[in-house]
Amino acid sequence: MTPRQACLACLDREPPALFEAALWIAAEHNERLAPLQVLRDFNNLPQQISSGLPHLPANELAQPLLRRMGELDFHEDDSSPLLPRSALLDQVLLRRRGQPLSLALIALELAQRLQIPLQGVNFPGHFLLRVPGADHLLDPGSGRRLYTRDCRELLLRHLGPKAELQAGHLQSCSPRQMLQRLSRNLRSLHIQADDPLAALKDAERVLLLGQPNLIDHLARADIYRQLECPQGERYDVEHALLLCEDTAQRLLLSERLRQLRTTPELH
Repeated sequence: MTPRQACLACLDREPPALFEAALWIAAEHNERLAPLQVLRDFNNLPQQISSGLPHLPANELAQPLLRRMGELDFHEDDSSPLLPRSALLDQVLLRRRGQPLSLALIALELAQRLQIPLQGVNFPGHFLLRVPGADHLLDPGSGRRLYTRDCRELLLRHLGPKAELQAGHLQSCSPRQMLQRLSRNLRSLHIQADDPLAALKDAERVLLLGQPNLIDHLARADIYRQLECPQGERYDVEHALLLCEDTAQRLLLSERLRQLRTTPELH
């Protein structure tokens, strides 16, 4: 079984093995990585977390869990530029630095093992967490509580002054949605790191894990162009055109497609 097949098999379990699936994604980029060994090494961490938690009902332990992670030196990666290691789960565990989503995946696994209710929230630009029924969200990197005003400010910071907070921004998300977002993060980081072959793996996985959008197809088309694969680029430009609703962008995509159709095939 390939790492990708193992990842998808984890998602088909009941309940889905989200944390292990994310480790198999990392294994796609490192053939020497043994996810099952990482899982065995991880078994010590819940006990370290638990020993520092206060005696409170389970539904009040999510924020202390995140703060306890901070005490154990898990923090958001603030290096610039960000490298793929900030999203590859084995590296995040090793360095204890990562993007909010990667830290959230660790927190969700710890919460599950410690029977603490916790959910992922696919907030734009900054992945968040929620205790079911709570009136606030939680920042996985700091444990800070975020109320509606805080969420609005966070959205403006990431999407600009015209962004408007919507109910959909605050909804819980499924394991597949989390791994699709993780794959998008990795795709972007590998592109920035000038590693198109690694980015292509992530771009392909994005399309496998859920409904792709216009940006997903354009991102893979650009990777195929960099890899000098016009047939693959043409496929994704065609699908992007089907999803595009902006007239000006449709004209640009149509022209790009026309040029690709006149490109001779490589043999």
